[in-house]
Amino acid sequence: MGKIALKDIYLPETATAVAIRQLTPTEKCFEFKLDSGKSLGHMPGQFAEISLFGIGEAPISISSPPHGEPTFEMGIRQVGSLTGALHRLSVGDKIGVRGPYGTTFPVTTAMKGKDILFVCAGIGMIPLRSAIKYVLSHRKEYGKIHILSGTRTPAFRLFSDELEQWGKVDGVRLLETVDQPDDGWKGNVGVITTLFSKISFDPKNTVALIVGPPVMYKFALLELRKLEMSYANVYVSLERKMKCGVGKCGHCQINGLYACQDGPVFRYSDIAETREAI
Repeated sequence: MGKIALKDIYLPETATAVAIRQLTPTEKCFEFKLDSGKSLGHMPGQFAEISLFGIGEAPISISSPPHGEPTFEMGIRQVGSLTGALHRLSVGDKIGVRGPYGTTFPVTTAMKGKDILFVCAGIGMIPLRSAIKYVLSHRKEYGKIHILSGTRTPAFRLFSDELEQWGKVDGVRLLETVDQPDDGWKGNVGVITTLFSKISFDPKNTVALIVGPPVMYKFALLELRKLEMSYANVYVSLERKMKCGVGKCGHCQINGLYACQDGPVFRYSDIAETREAI
């Protein structure tokens, strides 16, 4: 019998940038297409390792839902040498891709038949967009949906055109807030937890997905606890210092857990007692 060829976890495949759009002053959305013509095969919450030859590699969240096509989207903030180089890409340029890696939001299991609460702060919208769009494309499989979104200023609202459309879907309630309003902002002002008092949901029949900056998790979780929501129904994404994506380098270790392998999506009840997790 012939040997089965195993995929090299360290070897990226190539993809081509097919669309690029500016989202905010510091974020762009890239649509890449695998040159193999195959689907990336990801699910909401997963990430891929993106590389530019001669510059480096980094784990980046996938912001589009699975659709069986060879294209996928990523929202990328310009913060360093690699992301700066990615922001200089043009349509037709090539990148390297490894993945997808990591755990997923339970869109096909624990979330089915439940009401859903999305809590997106800052660039937390990028990974949660994949789950939101998945749920909206399978609308009949879920109950009521609340989407809470918070940003620093109106200029940093991610996927603002899509937010408007999501809020028009039957059974979806979208609430936004900003820390610092501009002259044209008519919505809520304050941190994202100020939106919790504006919604009503059954904590026993709701699954919450939370992604945002580290300081936000503590206060969002406290708000959910006040509303008597079980942490077994809360999922968070902890993309902490991930590097290799395959559990080899140890950069993302949280005590005995590896964010890139055991996460990045965790059910909060599983890590509530883990020091340094949140």
